[in-house]
Amino acid sequence: MNKIIKGVMSTAIAGMAAMMMTGCGVAKNSSNGTHQDSKVIKLGVNMELSGAVAGYGNAEKQGIQLAADEINKNGGIDVNGHKKKVKLIIRDNKSSLATSSSVAAQLTTKDKVAAVVGPATTNMGTAEIPNITKAAVPFVSPSATDPKFTLQKNGQVHKYVFRACFQNNFQGKSAAKFVTNKLKAKRVAIYADNSSDYGTGLAKAFKDVYQGKVVDSQTYAAGDKDFNAVLTSFKAKKLDAIYIPGYYTEVGLIVKQARQMGIKIPIVGGDGLADPKFAQIAGSQNATNVYYTTPFSRQVAAKNKRATEFMKAFKDRYNEEAPTFSALAYDAVYMVKAAIESEKSDDSTKIRAGLAKIKDFDGITGRITINKTHDPEKPIAVEKMTNGKISNAFSVE
Repeated sequence: MNKIIKGVMSTAIAGMAAMMMTGCGVAKNSSNGTHQDSKVIKLGVNMELSGAVAGYGNAEKQGIQLAADEINKNGGIDVNGHKKKVKLIIRDNKSSLATSSSVAAQLTTKDKVAAVVGPATTNMGTAEIPNITKAAVPFVSPSATDPKFTLQKNGQVHKYVFRACFQNNFQGKSAAKFVTNKLKAKRVAIYADNSSDYGTGLAKAFKDVYQGKVVDSQTYAAGDKDFNAVLTSFKAKKLDAIYIPGYYTEVGLIVKQARQMGIKIPIVGGDGLADPKFAQIAGSQNATNVYYTTPFSRQVAAKNKRATEFMKAFKDRYNEEAPTFSALAYDAVYMVKAAIESEKSDDSTKIRAGLAKIKDFDGITGRITINKTHDPEKPIAVEKMTNGKISNAFSVE
């Protein structure tokens, strides 16, 4: 996910934040990475727990806590024959670029964590990269999806940046295939969030693959509330479907207003809709004939024993169904565990090496292999909503 928050943090500000964050701790910290003590492995969490995209961050926090508690209950992480418990150090970046940067510096310089999980969104994660790289500590974003997230401007991979979710281009192309092959939609309109790389990236990828006619293409901005003018124009154009790549905050309102004016055709979105707040904003009755691409589908996962166990454990603990973002974050923690155990070391530079070597990792969100650009190769699904509930799910080839 990639969310644009007002205000752009310059490189200079990021550097100042890094220099301001100093401190001391149990383990030493240098350009050679961090080294844990003999008792625990400190895992940092830099997450959007308040602010504009707190819905994603809090769901991911739940998955992280569940994974860490399970690992500790089973004895901890095996570091070359020695079991060590996980200690989570959780900090709120407040959906702010500057805060995400300073949190990254604090986690690595003061807290001396071995690795970081989060942030959830591309922009918050990008703000973290300078301080993470300086400290030689890897991080895994559960849900950053911008194609360039793991890459430097020169095209080289960011050495310490990884993710557990697929890229926007893969997601947008998969949505186009679904709309073409499953929905048989020959005429569509696109209504994209132009204030985020997430929305524009999905829209571009969709257009590149969709085999029908894009009758109209419009945009909106984060924070918009009234979408009736554009929806009225769509209503007059004999569409078979509408593709709306964006976040639940705005797409929920768009769906609500579309249904209220009598637009009943399928509405398709991205994984930004995979949050319970979408149906709350749209209204359960309006959240019908809605589809979205997702890295985690409970119906598809029900065929996997490990995923079934995760869903039960999540329901037992939180008294709710496991959302996509919790599953991604859960996988991110276990990816760090797998990296530590494969390298037989909790040194941060060794964890980075282990993450880069992950192959056929049995994740809750599917079998994962990390490729040369630190992106996961993994399956994708499409879920259908009826009356605000998941009523069907489809695998996309």
